[in-house]
This record gives sequence, C-alpha cells and structure tokens, in this order.
Amino acid sequence: MAETQGCECSLFIEEQEKHMKIMDMHCDTISELAERGGELRENKGQLDLKRMRESGYLVQNFALFVDIGKVGTPTPWERVCALYEVYRKELEKNTDWIAPVLCCDDILKNEAGGKLSALLTVEEGAVCGGSLERLRELYGMGVRMLTLTWNYRNELGWPAARRRLGQSRENVGFTQEPVLEKVQESGKNVVHGLTETGRKFVMEMEHLGMIPDVSHLSDAGFDAVWECTKKPFVASHSNARAVCSSLRNLSDDRIRKLAERGGCMGLNYYDKFLVDGGSSDPEVLWEAIVQQARHITDIGGMEVLGLGSDFDGIPTNPAIPGAEALPLLWEKLKTAGFTESRLDGIFWGNVMRVYRETL
Repeated sequence: MAETQGCECSLFIEEQEKHMKIMDMHCDTISELAERGGELRENKGQLDLKRMRESGYLVQNFALFVDIGKVGTPTPWERVCALYEVYRKELEKNTDWIAPVLCCDDILKNEAGGKLSALLTVEEGAVCGGSLERLRELYGMGVRMLTLTWNYRNELGWPAARRRLGQSRENVGFTQEPVLEKVQESGKNVVHGLTETGRKFVMEMEHLGMIPDVSHLSDAGFDAVWECTKKPFVASHSNARAVCSSLRNLSDDRIRKLAERGGCMGLNYYDKFLVDGGSSDPEVLWEAIVQQARHITDIGGMEVLGLGSDFDGIPTNPAIPGAEALPLLWEKLKTAGFTESRLDGIFWGNVMRVYRETL
C-alpha cells in the first residue's frame, strides 16, 4: 500500500498546475489559542485559516507545544491531551475548510475536495514520560511528527540551548551555552545527545511512520538520530548556523547529513535565528532570509530546504508578520534569483517528498 501511495504522490507533484502552494512544517497556533483564546478560522495572531486560504496553503503542521518548565501547569501528558482537544474541536468547527492528514494520500484527497490539510505534531518529547506506549497513543491521536526536545533536558535527550525548570519562554531568553552534562547509562558515557530511551523512541517512530524532528535538539542528539534511522527526518523550524550563530540552527555538516538522508529543514522566521542579535528592520531581515535560503541550498542542495515559520511561537517579524506575507516571501526569493521550479520545492515539493517517504 505504501508503494501505491508513493506513486500517487509522485504523479501529483509532477502533474499539478503551476501555482504557489505552501507546506509549513511548524506553527504554535493551537497552543496560542489555548492560552489566549480565539478561533482558528480567523484571529489576531500570525496564522489563521482565512489567511492560509488566501495565500495558497496546502498543508500546515500544527504543533501541540508543551512548556514543561512553566510553573502551575498540569502534567505534560495532561497538557498535551488538553491541547489535542483544542485542535480536534477547531477542526470539527471548520470541516468545510480543513481536514486532517494521517498519510500522504490524505493531502491529495483534501486538495481535490478544496480543503486545506492539517498535520498534527507535538513539540516536546517529555509529554510521553519515556513511555513507548504513550508514543503509540500519540500516533493513534493522529500525531505524525515529534520534536524530541524543546529547551529542557528530558527522558529522550538534551536540547541545543537549555533552560532550567521554572524558566518558561515568557520570562527568560535562551542560554547560549552548549549542554555539557554527562550521564552513565548501561556502562556507556552519553554526552548531551540522545539517551537510550531516546534512541528507542526514534526507532519506534520510524517503525510507526512518525517523523523525528531534530529542531531544538543538541548537535550530539542530531548525530544520534542520524545513526539510528534509515528514513528521512526533519529539522522542522531551524536555519543555518553559519549565517546566524544561534545553537538552534544547524551546522553545515549537519545540513549536509540531513540532505544526504533525504530530509528537510524548515526556514524559521524568528529574527534571532535569521541574523546574529536579531533585528526589527524589514530590509535587514529580508536580506537575512535570502542569505539563509542561499546558504542552506548551497550547502545541502535544493531539496533540503522547506518552510518552518514558527508562527505564533515567535515575536512578530516585520518582514513576514503572518501567513498573509507568504506571497511576498515567494517574490523576494524569486527576485533574489530562485527559479519558480526551485521555489516550488522550497514552498511545498521538498516537504511533500519527505512525507511521501515517511508517513
């Protein structure tokens, strides 16, 4: 059956009409709606269904983001289940505009029916508490991508930029120091990578058809995912460290490894991941976006780059304030020399290929 779906998706990529489509691997809109209220159909945040339809979206990955360091929250598992209910209810209210994605073929069916596609993800592997059974429950709920860590050490591994418990993203910035903790596990010295539980999770995810997401993961963690997988994996919302030195971005060597494996990384619009120190100047930010896209594709080839906006999880970028600005992103990259066929790859084709090979 997987081979049949793969053929259908391949034909879909080759035969569709030439017009702008968008597949975005990461946004935090569901968590924002849960925290601050509002409707998925139309809201005052950075992304909603109305703007997605107007801009030409095909698929949006909706992350259930859990901040395990936030004081006063329920357990991580209770929190992710509560967020899932928000996601489920919002999709139920908008069945005329959007439908879920469980496999590649669902994207084709949804588009044929004139609907957007929603692919469910979880950002923070700690929600499973190290339990493979919980991981399988997430899969049963429709989760098809898991960001292994956020910015805390958890049962699966170490993050690229760490925080101590109690330091949520609302009240503290990133610590720009590599995580250098060591633990003794089964006679082996593990240095800020994946734990043995983390490796088991990644292998089980590949078996299930759930994509490992290495955004937020440490360099050693990326290398461990590389070692214990065979299929493509993603960095859903990460840029190039050679252009902007944040530890959240990927080194050139890891961009090459991701490309070699057939994976994809999503261009993140956060100003501090685009340019060192960040910026509020739209011209500086557009220049940085173009530089990121050029560098990533120069290092990893044209098939490694996709989109990973991080909408509703980052401060507003004045160059790309929301989903309505994606046509402008297309034009800016086209003006910078990217051909339409290459832009098709960046905006949707490269991510579609990964989904075809993994879901």
